[in-house]
Amino acid sequence: METVTLDLIKNSIRHAMKSSFYQHHFAQINVEDIKSKDDFIKLPFTDKEDLRDAYPLGLQAVPDEKIVRIHSSSGTTGTPVIIPYTKRDVDDWATMFKRCYETAGCTKQDRIHITPGYGLWTAGIGFQAGAELLGALAIPMGPGNTDKQIKMMIDLQSTVICATSSYALLLAEEIEKRGVRDKIHLKKGVIGSERWGEKMRKRIAGELGVELYDIYGLTEIYGPGIGINCQLQDAMHMWTDYLYCEIIDPKTGMLVPDGETGELVITTLVKEGAPLIRYRTHDLTKFVPGKCECGLNYPRIATLIGRSDDMVKVHGVILYPSRVDELLATIDGVSSEYQIMIDHLNGKDILTLFFETKVEMGELSHKLEKTVEHEFKQKIGLTPKAKAVGMGELPRSEKKSTRVFDNRY
Repeated sequence: METVTLDLIKNSIRHAMKSSFYQHHFAQINVEDIKSKDDFIKLPFTDKEDLRDAYPLGLQAVPDEKIVRIHSSSGTTGTPVIIPYTKRDVDDWATMFKRCYETAGCTKQDRIHITPGYGLWTAGIGFQAGAELLGALAIPMGPGNTDKQIKMMIDLQSTVICATSSYALLLAEEIEKRGVRDKIHLKKGVIGSERWGEKMRKRIAGELGVELYDIYGLTEIYGPGIGINCQLQDAMHMWTDYLYCEIIDPKTGMLVPDGETGELVITTLVKEGAPLIRYRTHDLTKFVPGKCECGLNYPRIATLIGRSDDMVKVHGVILYPSRVDELLATIDGVSSEYQIMIDHLNGKDILTLFFETKVEMGELSHKLEKTVEHEFKQKIGLTPKAKAVGMGELPRSEKKSTRVFDNRY
């Protein structure tokens, strides 16, 4: 940890302790005692449950008159998290987002078609602010109404599509179905908000005819736009002039060696409205060593492989959706789209894996099911009941797709 970074962190801690949440959370902390990285990593983590406990504005570290906006998590799994923003926070977020667009090769000549939602969620408005700062034409569609999306895409000659991977796939399928791909002018896709596998990536890129970029972010830390992969495609650059990143073992909380997979932890360096110190994202990744050949002088993390809190355990085997993505990508005839249902019947756990395929239902699909069951058992250690379905039969989403449904509880 460089001295300048440590100084920024200490300033951020001092500022955070103006909030009622951190006054309590760091009650035993003396900032002047933090003289090194070893001292810093002794600080307690901040987790999402802590932020829920701070509802509504316990995170606010500035007077009310400095707050210009709030954003919030969905709150679908509990009390929502409210994040207040100052004008500087909003401006900094737009600056990071502009940098993301530039890293993806977007310019002011582009027409940026924005499908993520607007409102309390930190999606559409972030994509728009970055596009406007870049000087590009923003087309703020928001989600839904796929007919209108495609019409506007054609008529306004959109060149960049911003979406979740699930909605990008839905749009790609609908464009193909309507036979209008030759009328689409898209060149790039800036995709965020959920982890997605290589097979899905290739389908979207191929069907839309675009170069895809993974954008990263979360509501608690500004929103999408705090990192993106470059044209080399293999890792995401993180904007470390605004953030300090650590990767920890999710079980022990200890730092993992560089190059090992763990959970990403983020400390904001200049955030005013709601600074966060050692915030556990629960996103699983690893640092990618060395300087990137693209020339960007920002550290990289690997594409996310999942979340430490989205794993499930079946018959003692830990299962991440990313493992299923990787497995299905190796089997010819299996699409990127799948769902897992876990039930508890007659005293035992049953895992059913539904997957889409173009093969004809009958003998061919039955043979493919047996292949999937065998490969799943060999590579993951569980024997599922595999069920082939036709292309497009599994639900599509305008937001994030749910892959695993655990019905045991």
